Amino acid sequence: MQTWMAFFVGVVAVGVVLQTALNAGIYFQYRRTSQRIEHVVRDVHQHVVPLISKVQILVEDAQPRISSMLADTAEITRLARTQVQRVDRVVGEATDRLRMQLIHADQILTGALDTVEETSTHIRRTISRPLQAIVALVRGVQTGIDFYRGVHRPSESSAETQDESLFI
Repeated sequence: MQTWMAFFVGVVAVGVVLQTALNAGIYFQYRRTSQRIEHVVRDVHQHVVPLISKVQILVEDAQPRISSMLADTAEITRLARTQVQRVDRVVGEATDRLRMQLIHADQILTGALDTVEETSTHIRRTISRPLQAIVALVRGVQTGIDFYRGVHRPSESSAETQDESLFI
């Protein structure tokens, strides 16, 4: 049993030595990584901090300009809205006026056409009736003269028949 005990103590001692070597390797690797991270942080700090300061200065410098541009944009929008409302009102009024003028012109034209129609009907009545009477009187006189001379005229129906026979 003594030999076994010495064997296990030796194995444990070798394990402790290996574990110590591994811990020392991890420690040195951690130290190297830590130095690299510190170096990267220093580089970032040297490059990024001045860049951030410049950006901050630019933003502080541009902020009044941006505020002024936004105020100008708001004013332009307000003016444009006012102008559009004015134009809309003017176009609406012009459309209403045009509509009224068209209605008025339509009424005038309708009245004029009614008057022309009434006048033409009246003229037809006043001229065509006496004219028909005169034509009838002239035909009667002509028929009387033809009868007195002994000339026999063909009737209108026979003239229409002759015209229809000539029609192709």
